[in-house]
Amino acid sequence: MKKLKKVLLVLLSLVMILAITLVIYGFYLKPKYEGELQLKNIQKETTVYFDDFGVPHIYAENSKDAMEALGYVHAQDRLWQMELMRRIAPGRLSEIFGSVALKNDKFFAGLGIEDASAKAIATLDKNSPSYQLTMAYLDGINQYVEEGKTPIEFQLIGIKKEKFTIKDVYNIFGYMSFSFAMAQKSDPLLTDIRNKYGMNYLKDFGLDGSFNTTRIKNAQEKPQEYVAIAKSIASLLDQSPIPPFVGSNSWVIAPQKTKNGKVIFANDPHIGFSQPGTWYEAHIVTPYFELYGCYLAGTPFPLLGHNREYAYGLTMFENDDIDFYQEENNPYDATKYRTPVGFSKYQTTKKIIKVKDSADVVLNLKISRHGPIMNDLIDGLNKDKPVAMSWIYTQQPIKILDAVYMLSHSKSKDDFQKGVALIAAPGLNVMYGDAKGNVGWWATGKLYKHNEGVNTNFILDGASGKDDITEYLDFSKNPSAVNPEWNYVYSANNQPEPIDGFLYPGYYLPEDRAKRITQLLEPKSNWDKEAVSKMIFDNTSLVTIQTAKNLISNVDYNSLSQNEKAAIAILKSWKGTNNLNDVAPTIYNKWVYFYLKNTFEDELGTANFKQFLATHIMKQIVAKQMTNENSLWWDNIATKNKKETKSEILSRSFKEAVVSLEKQLGNSVASWTWNKVHVLEHHHPLGKVAALRRMFNVGPFEVPGTNEVINNQFFDYTDEAKYVVKGGPSTRRIVDFSDVENSWSILPTGQSGNPLSSHYSDQADLYNAGKFRKMKMNKAEIIKTSTKLVFSPK
Repeated sequence: MKKLKKVLLVLLSLVMILAITLVIYGFYLKPKYEGELQLKNIQKETTVYFDDFGVPHIYAENSKDAMEALGYVHAQDRLWQMELMRRIAPGRLSEIFGSVALKNDKFFAGLGIEDASAKAIATLDKNSPSYQLTMAYLDGINQYVEEGKTPIEFQLIGIKKEKFTIKDVYNIFGYMSFSFAMAQKSDPLLTDIRNKYGMNYLKDFGLDGSFNTTRIKNAQEKPQEYVAIAKSIASLLDQSPIPPFVGSNSWVIAPQKTKNGKVIFANDPHIGFSQPGTWYEAHIVTPYFELYGCYLAGTPFPLLGHNREYAYGLTMFENDDIDFYQEENNPYDATKYRTPVGFSKYQTTKKIIKVKDSADVVLNLKISRHGPIMNDLIDGLNKDKPVAMSWIYTQQPIKILDAVYMLSHSKSKDDFQKGVALIAAPGLNVMYGDAKGNVGWWATGKLYKHNEGVNTNFILDGASGKDDITEYLDFSKNPSAVNPEWNYVYSANNQPEPIDGFLYPGYYLPEDRAKRITQLLEPKSNWDKEAVSKMIFDNTSLVTIQTAKNLISNVDYNSLSQNEKAAIAILKSWKGTNNLNDVAPTIYNKWVYFYLKNTFEDELGTANFKQFLATHIMKQIVAKQMTNENSLWWDNIATKNKKETKSEILSRSFKEAVVSLEKQLGNSVASWTWNKVHVLEHHHPLGKVAALRRMFNVGPFEVPGTNEVINNQFFDYTDEAKYVVKGGPSTRRIVDFSDVENSWSILPTGQSGNPLSSHYSDQADLYNAGKFRKMKMNKAEIIKTSTKLVFSPK
């Protein structure tokens, strides 16, 4: 017995020692939010106040010192995220994750982002402020890499820290630019449908822009082989450790419509959720400059920002800036391909992909006049039918660094517009408001035209030249609205009105959010910050109310069970809300899924149907296609000697939806509340390991919202029991120029990417409840609520 006690005592002591060691180690790895540090290249003492949510407020005597400090504090909170971000575009994830990341690496290495980055850097003016401040930011990051604590992720995976370069900055911008695009998800799928079934089957898809009935108004200022591409690229983006941009809302209200006679700016970019989240907030103050911004990991200038003079943000334009071309090999020499002037030799290049715990992989790339050949980069393509990808980002001069510098350092509206004009890709709606009462939006991107009749929704003919780009448009032809007579501007990723009779092709989102935004903005002329905060968390869809009515009209009420009648009654009284305790959205979304499955899966097949569900086309089609009695899609091609009707498909789908919900949630229809099925978890790349999930992931949470409401907590339709939220507002920001110092923001989880920081997830509950925190700009208030870290010259 005594021996057993001794053994137990020893074991208990070891456990206590281990626990104490872990606690001490945890404290050691936490970010340093107070005290004093020395930096090599700063000229004068620089002070950083970390407020009660971990946002750094950097006070420096000059901009270079401020950027040094920003780089250091950004790295101590987000170095792991920076590491992942810089590795995607050049294809370097396999170095740390092994062969599981090889498909991702082969694809991105082949896109040419890294080569385009090198070309852009070679032309940079090394004396420009954008370059000088970028180098100061990188110097701050690298001093943390040299002297700071190694994040726990590096230690768990077993990788060493490496210094950052300006090429990393460009590669990060390049990856984010690609993630904006939608052509790679849609064009190959549509080509496959056309080739199998003909153009008549695509009439319901609104490819002519007819679905885009709610268009953003322009206003000048007054004085199957192909579907492999779609499936593979979509899968790669979904598996990426850094999520893609998806949509967004923004509206800027002119003084004539606000209570205090000043501009109110609102923006919430929709991005796939991850942990850490997309944005890092920081506030910089020097004697000559001030800016509160939201920064991407590893980039020196914010894409979202404001100061006392102006505010800016973005949504996705959703224009088409990627085209796929079917090339034609020389039948006698596969190193050559047909062009309008004869056969030309493919450009070739070689890239080496290093794979952890395995041999290097050699990637031999072929490039046509249109762009890289995709056949060797993704699975499922016929090697004898080369498909090239033409992407504006890698074909036009990249001026993204100067552009984001100008956006964040503008002195006037006109100055700001010059920065917008520098962005060739990605296509963005850049939103603007200022203290002088100006409001505006400009669509970025190098827009272009093809010959009349060329449909860029499909894979194009690369050999003849007839489908090539014929004209690049001047920025003056980009959609925009500045100080319009209706006294607000907004964007919800909808198609703009035509310019000179030309409707810009793209992959625009449905009108749901646009209709709701304009419905709320139009009648009201006394907007204040509180009212805007309620609007930005709005969970109502006008479109789904009508869609539900269309669904109900196809059901024979007399043939329904008691639960089916109860479900119909709930849908009939539905006001389009998607709150936690609502039952209607649970029924509606299950019905929509079965409607889509029973309508499209027989023609598309299981795999292609799944891909279809991931496109913007699917989102567009839900409300429109079900009003078409004569749609070819209603008939199930698997049933011979029978032609299904719309009513049959929709009635069967409803019954299947109710049965599915009864199995999942029980027989009490009133208990089928939205909170039980609409759930969110913020995933860290290491959270996929079961033992690490609770340490690194944030959630799960029951959340309100749904697809295509202002609070766009979006999910894919699947046969799963729950609607797992993939993404949503990556931040919600409201800037009121009548009270700039008390403007509001919120992040989905927290400011820090360090799981040992108290700011790793401290905003999650506020975010899920639709609440906000201050973006503090008053120095006295900042000092009262902050810890203090002082950087002194070394």
